[in-house]
Amino acid sequence: MIKELKTFIAVAREGTFTAAGDRIGLTQAAVSAQIHRLETELGVELFDRSGRSAQLNAIGLQALQQAKDLIRMYEVLGASLPGAGAPSLVAIGAIASLQRNVFPLALARFHKLHKTLRSRVLPGLSIHLLDLVDSGEIDMAVMIRPAFSIQADLRWRTLACEPYRLIVPQSTQGDDWREILSNEPFIRYDRASFGGRQVDRFLQRKDVSPREICELDELDAIVQLVENAVGVALIPETLGTRCWPAGIRSIDLGVDTFHREVGTVYRAEKEAGHPIMDFVEILHAVADRTCSRSQIDR
Repeated sequence: MIKELKTFIAVAREGTFTAAGDRIGLTQAAVSAQIHRLETELGVELFDRSGRSAQLNAIGLQALQQAKDLIRMYEVLGASLPGAGAPSLVAIGAIASLQRNVFPLALARFHKLHKTLRSRVLPGLSIHLLDLVDSGEIDMAVMIRPAFSIQADLRWRTLACEPYRLIVPQSTQGDDWREILSNEPFIRYDRASFGGRQVDRFLQRKDVSPREICELDELDAIVQLVENAVGVALIPETLGTRCWPAGIRSIDLGVDTFHREVGTVYRAEKEAGHPIMDFVEILHAVADRTCSRSQIDR
């Protein structure tokens, strides 16, 4: 029944059986079958069948929290018993920009410390990774801190505060960020991401309406588009970045600089001797050294 409960949580989070299946690696038919088995076992319907989307009914809303609680208890089942073995698999979510920098070194050191453990790394947007930590589907996430408060039973530790820069092709004249954004084609950091929302709020505060030409989430792709003179972009100078590609010029926003906070989030009960806490400590140590080297280089 655990897999059915996890599928139920996924459907509630994604809004449709198809989207939930894409997220957890099942077909729409398999998701539908699991939900049917769960409803049959419980003797109640959990979703309103009147529309195309999978909307929870009143019973489903109540069952969702109970399902999350059951998954959390299942994840730590036996963890406090004398002689209980450590988990054999740790699941870690990570945004793409951190997977390319400090993450691989930290993961390598973690596996040298825990030679018998396996790890599974799931990519994704911060908002989805936060949901996965909250539901107990992954042990921790490395992500952007949201503008809203995270749940009381989750723990947050900051890795770095990354400043946003205006990056432009080398051929672009001037250093006035406001003038450049007003006149040049704009490549937008996806507003569906926490980082992209920061850019959107900044532009609104400064009353700047750039001529948008493209919107995407992948920072490397944005950098390549700027390098190929497609437009300009506001993106964070990510942890570990020492220099931009040769075809790009970075413009400091000065007193208008804003930052995105990246860090680790995990459930509070993981602090009680769970091996994932070793990875958290290793990752923060690697990030601290990376930040120190970057400051020296500048």
